[in-house]
Amino acid sequence: MDWDRFFVPYKQTVTELKIKLRGLRDQYEKDGKNSPIEFVTGRVKTQASIEEKILRRHLDEKRLSLDLQDIAGVRIMTKYIEDVYTVVELLRDRTDFQILEERDYVMNAKPSGYRSYHIVIEYPVQMYSGERKVLAEIQVRTIAMNVWATIEHDLRYKHGDELPTEVAEQLTILADKNFEWDQRVSEIRATE
Repeated sequence: MDWDRFFVPYKQTVTELKIKLRGLRDQYEKDGKNSPIEFVTGRVKTQASIEEKILRRHLDEKRLSLDLQDIAGVRIMTKYIEDVYTVVELLRDRTDFQILEERDYVMNAKPSGYRSYHIVIEYPVQMYSGERKVLAEIQVRTIAMNVWATIEHDLRYKHGDELPTEVAEQLTILADKNFEWDQRVSEIRATE
């Protein structure tokens, strides 16, 4: 497989989405309003990560663009839980991509304690050869949720994807406390 050519539309997708979503934040600021978007990051999965998934999930290389929804990924961080849902509504109102799937792990955490709102989109990339529709994943979460997820991912990676039971239990407890913190911050904000 020609990986350099394979990655071109995904890199373009991430670049364009980051610019557009950061632009939303700028629009709020120019209007003197608090933006529900704190910051936006993005990445394209590495070749090594994709190859590992091909082996682990027995994927056909010819179907990667259909079977892997998160080769292109964008993450939007918010300060408050309610801003996650404001951002989700902003994304639903957009006409420059189509939402294919939504998964609410904010209010329905994974067993590990992981929380985030996932949206799979189909994004039309304009290539010199014509339009190409690319699957991408947008994750929306609070800054606190992002800190927990980043640390959990780092620890999981160090342990070869299998966390010791005690570590996993401690992380789940911390995830619950983290969510309580997020909820309290939102309650404080509501009293202002």
